[in-house]
Amino acid sequence: MAHFPVNHPARPLYRVLAGLVGLYILVFGVWGVFQTWGDPLFDRGSNWALGLRTNLAFSLVSVVFGVVLIIGASRRGNLGHYMNLTAGVVFLVTSILMMSVLQTSANFLNFSMSTVIVSMLFGLLLLGTGLYDKVGTDEHAEEERRKRQHPISEAGAR
Repeated sequence: MAHFPVNHPARPLYRVLAGLVGLYILVFGVWGVFQTWGDPLFDRGSNWALGLRTNLAFSLVSVVFGVVLIIGASRRGNLGHYMNLTAGVVFLVTSILMMSVLQTSANFLNFSMSTVIVSMLFGLLLLGTGLYDKVGTDEHAEEERRKRQHPISEAGAR
């Protein structure tokens, strides 16, 4: 089973990073909605917002994702942990899929290569923050810490 650190000391920093990613995505989405309002939903025009190419559909999805990430970063429980893991995977998969259809008519979100790269970076950041912001009881965290520091003595005691 995968090992997720519990109550990592840098958890507040990871939550801030996830919140900043969410804030950028929210601002990008709002800016993109203002830029593309009145265009068709899946327009393939040359609309840019904060250095990334967009259309109305991608901007609206970005607003939703930005709000979700900010909500996840503001919660103290494991909701943010699961939201960041899920959003990281979604960003990585979406960036790879959109890169594969970049120069075709299937590029319905109007991605450019810079959008693909930023989406991959955000996916990796969110996946990393999701791996280290799990919250647990103090006893559970102490047990995990003890196992990490003395793995051989714990195995011999069984």
